[in-house]
Amino acid sequence: EVQLVESGGGLVQAGGSVRLSCAASGFTLDDGHVIGWFRQAPGKEREGVSCLSVRERLTDYADSVKGRFTISSDNAKNTVYLQMNSLKPPDTAVYYCAANGKHYFGLDPSEYNYWGQGTQVTVSS
Repeated sequence: EVQLVESGGGLVQAGGSVRLSCAASGFTLDDGHVIGWFRQAPGKEREGVSCLSVRERLTDYADSVKGRFTISSDNAKNTVYLQMNSLKPPDTAVYYCAANGKHYFGLDPSEYNYWGQGTQVTVSS
């Protein structure tokens, strides 16, 4: 059974940093699954933030977070991280970790079939 468990959210001031973790089980990061980070703010659609393919050694980012967020993995821990720096109030959202076993590499949430429970990140001004 695939499970994704996020952690690391919280309240941070604008300009600050937060690191989110996504612990995966039921598959290994280097078996072709693609891991994505998504976020959803109140009243808005879920949007893709970043994705990672360990096997293909690929990463991608939404334009809104390029240069500020970094996705990485610790394969020994089967965990993916999202380091978020220079946070802004518009980054406030529930952040979700997701995975797809279809080798889809991209930020379309409809292509991901496994989801974590989400973790709240609130950036105060």
